[in-house]
Amino acid sequence: VQLQASGGGLVQAGGSLRLSCAASGRTFSSYAMGWFRQAPGKERDFVAAISRGIITTYYVDSVKGRFTVSRDNAKNTMYLQMNGLKPEDTAVYYCAARQASLGNYYLKGSDYNYWGQGTQVTVSS
Repeated sequence: VQLQASGGGLVQAGGSLRLSCAASGRTFSSYAMGWFRQAPGKERDFVAAISRGIITTYYVDSVKGRFTVSRDNAKNTMYLQMNGLKPEDTAVYYCAARQASLGNYYLKGSDYNYWGQGTQVTVSS
């Protein structure tokens, strides 16, 4: 599967953005998906994950209550709705995918086989 992330941009603190991750192929529904981010000079960190089938989601504590991950299998797309953005959310955001069993989600980058190219999110104070 090939992934393409989009939707990043420059926003003021407190603002919102919605990232999209479009997947190629006809088997998107068989993949568990995740969002990661990498700030300048830092390692890539987990942000959110969503399972396939029986939908379950998981978030890093710093984004709980502000970010929402979702997927639309008919459109082969995963989303990350980001509200209440903070300057510390500034990073390049990456989407990732791996084939998975129903209901499973994954928190580590090494768990994923496929990655998108990243989209820059910049939050000004």
